Amino acid sequence: VVHEVSPPCGFDGTVTSTLPVGAGLSSSAALEVAVARALGWDGEPIDLAVACRRAEETASGVPCGVMDQWASAAGIEGHALLMDFDAMTLEPVPVPEDAEIIVVHSGETRTLAGSAYAERRAACERAAAAIGPLAAVSLDGLAAVPDPIDRRRARHVVTENERVREFASALASRDLPAAGDCMVRSHLSLRDDFEVSTPTLDALVERLLATPGVHGARLTGAGFGGCVVALADPGALTEGWMVRPSAGAWCRPIDPPVGP
Repeated sequence: VVHEVSPPCGFDGTVTSTLPVGAGLSSSAALEVAVARALGWDGEPIDLAVACRRAEETASGVPCGVMDQWASAAGIEGHALLMDFDAMTLEPVPVPEDAEIIVVHSGETRTLAGSAYAERRAACERAAAAIGPLAAVSLDGLAAVPDPIDRRRARHVVTENERVREFASALASRDLPAAGDCMVRSHLSLRDDFEVSTPTLDALVERLLATPGVHGARLTGAGFGGCVVALADPGALTEGWMVRPSAGAWCRPIDPPVGP
């Protein structure tokens, strides 16, 4: 991140976190954005996110996306973010006040560098090379993907794009059962087509869904362990962390470091 920002000076600091290591909650992206802002970055949120993604790819070797960094930089209080990565646009979606978002750790630690994340991305890129950008492909168009495994990976992306739009519409309409249904279908696709879930994650999702007042649950992050996120009525769950959409780092003015 220091290399990307190229600040005129640096500082000595301490990093603390309440997140468990390997939880799949985008702590790396949050740290990248925080360091860049502490070093005086004052550009646009998307430019900050792209710079931080480059830093993570260089440091870890993982071909990550820009979603986590962009959300950390450009978050809007009380809103989910509907992101279009072709047009590079962002639309805030209000989260109903009577919805609780609960994150529960599965107990499985995961790391992208040691996972099949890069393999999944490569499969989607091969599919896109055969049939065009997956954001514009229909389910029928997937038949032209020659490799059956690549086809399944691409099917997850195509159907997930539609579920994201459905979920945003359900949130805007304050329809929590419909939003929860999108989450359940998303997890099944992550489990069956993308194959990034684990038996432990699947069991946790099933247990949370069996709880009265829980509308939906799915793995969060890139999978292979980490956490499950649930959408619930107030008080339905007494475990995990209750989280809320907050303002992004870019929204808070930060003075750059001073000194020689």
